[in-house]
Amino acid sequence: MGLFTYLFLCIMEEKRRAKDVWTLQKQRKKGLIHRIVIGLVSAGAVFGIFYFSTSSQTKLLEAIGNYDFVFNPIQISDPKTSVVSMASVGDVLIHNSVYEDAQVGDTYDFKPMFRLIQPYIEQADIAIANSETIIGGSELGLSSYPTFNSPYELGNDLKAIGFDVVSMANNHTLDRGEKAIQNAINHWNKIGVIQTGASRNDKERQEIRTLTKNGITFSFLSYTYGTNGIPIPDGKNYLVNLIDKDQIKKDVKAAQAVSDVVVASMHFGNEYEKMPNDSQKSMAQYLANLGVDIILGAHPHVLQPVDWITGKNGNQTYVIYSAGNFISAQDQIDRLIGGIFGIDIKKTEYMGESWIELENPSFLPIYTSYDRFRNFKLYPLKDVPSTLLANQEQLYKESIAHVRKYMKDALTIKINP
Repeated sequence: MGLFTYLFLCIMEEKRRAKDVWTLQKQRKKGLIHRIVIGLVSAGAVFGIFYFSTSSQTKLLEAIGNYDFVFNPIQISDPKTSVVSMASVGDVLIHNSVYEDAQVGDTYDFKPMFRLIQPYIEQADIAIANSETIIGGSELGLSSYPTFNSPYELGNDLKAIGFDVVSMANNHTLDRGEKAIQNAINHWNKIGVIQTGASRNDKERQEIRTLTKNGITFSFLSYTYGTNGIPIPDGKNYLVNLIDKDQIKKDVKAAQAVSDVVVASMHFGNEYEKMPNDSQKSMAQYLANLGVDIILGAHPHVLQPVDWITGKNGNQTYVIYSAGNFISAQDQIDRLIGGIFGIDIKKTEYMGESWIELENPSFLPIYTSYDRFRNFKLYPLKDVPSTLLANQEQLYKESIAHVRKYMKDALTIKINP
């Protein structure tokens, strides 16, 4: 085979492989075009040399040395991929009956309540929850609806069962004032759980919370529609992030500059409504247009469907409109059924470029069981004994059908951890 022919075939092969990879990308692909163009220009130059001067061919081959270039194939590296699994749940809503049931002497132990669903949380590389009730600590006095405050031990036990990130922006963030927010942030930081949506000062508000796993960096943003009419103290807007499109746009841009994946927790929608309203859909589309990758919805306290949204640049955004309650003492059956939602995030790196794909969305229906507001325990809904929930099988099927409403079979139902 002639040298020019070999070079030409190598360049065409690189073009072919680049094109195959190109079909996988969502974004950031300009580098491939530059390399292909440079390769074609180089091939043209080589062709000119070989076509017009046989002696030039000889000199070039001598310079290469013993025709090694002709017989050794060009090594083109395969794309490098890494994957992170993420699990997310809805509202951690700790009424007094829940923390009273967890009390052991002068401390609290919530872990037995979570034992049956713990394997589904800890198997994920990253797990995130909505801390609906603030952990201001027993020193401030524990309290329930309508102004919640939970013990530090709740945070410890969420950490112990596998949670890495909590969202703090919700309508109860200001329930017990600035001191509770300060206490909660201090404690989450102390135990190594990333919190987002509330800050202790302006400087902290500007910081993007990030976490890197398996070579993929995630940023976490969090916002709420309001604070139940409790005013934010003057000059302290940093205490809780309210939904504000202009501010969200700035935050997303800053997050994209320091991470591969942007996750936004949104406290929105109407309580106890099973379908997302127009405001939720509009906000989700706005976030998708900004390039947010994953939207985790909370506040309705019941399950709402999940969906894929296409952003204005053709990007796909995964949205959970409402994950329902993770744990609570509410007394309606649809408020006792929540979910553990999973998604795989894959990063591909090739020829100096990288891109993100979201794969394998999944759903595990869960159920909070209790008897006379004692003996709280979370179950995978499929495993609830009929003695505790007579119509368990029907509720399991209905929950799956409801959450799958927009995605049908594209949403995998989690059976085992």
